[in-house]
Amino acid sequence: MKEFIDYILQFGNLNKQQTDFITSKAKTLELHKDEYFSEAGKIPRYVGFIIEGVVRFCYYNNKGEDITQYFVDENNFVSDQQRFEAQVVASEYIQAVTDCKMLVFSKKDWDEIGNTILGWDNITGLILKNCLLKTIERRSPLVSEDATTRYLSFIEQFPGLVNRIPLSHIASYLGITQQSFSRIRKNIR
Repeated sequence: MKEFIDYILQFGNLNKQQTDFITSKAKTLELHKDEYFSEAGKIPRYVGFIIEGVVRFCYYNNKGEDITQYFVDENNFVSDQQRFEAQVVASEYIQAVTDCKMLVFSKKDWDEIGNTILGWDNITGLILKNCLLKTIERRSPLVSEDATTRYLSFIEQFPGLVNRIPLSHIASYLGITQQSFSRIRKNIR
């Protein structure tokens, strides 16, 4: 819980009574590897904060191939925020890549926090902006770099993930086949 409070306090000032109120609305959710936090075709149920584990945002292309868009690890928020807020069906999946432990907030509780704490919308707006900037920073180089450089950038940005998540997901994220990925890894060693 301390990591969660420390995280949100980076984006605004809250007193103890306010942070206690926020944490009183949080529930703990544990997901096993490969379970979904949010599924395409269903309305997202929660906003989550990852305490332990890694999730990935993914979708299936028109060939039925599983495409990883990005990863989110510990001490970060995870949600399909736009669809969660609007309460409309998601078009992508959020899947646990490892066993995960999260703090989660239902739509009702999330709205109650927003209606109770003055300035909460500003804090969540800054958090969302920060998450989007991180995503853009991580994805932009993937368009212009060669596969080896993309992999080296991945290792630099996510030093602890390479040994925690399936290589097939990393290859998908990098936009290369598993065979090419194996060759790149072999050449780097």
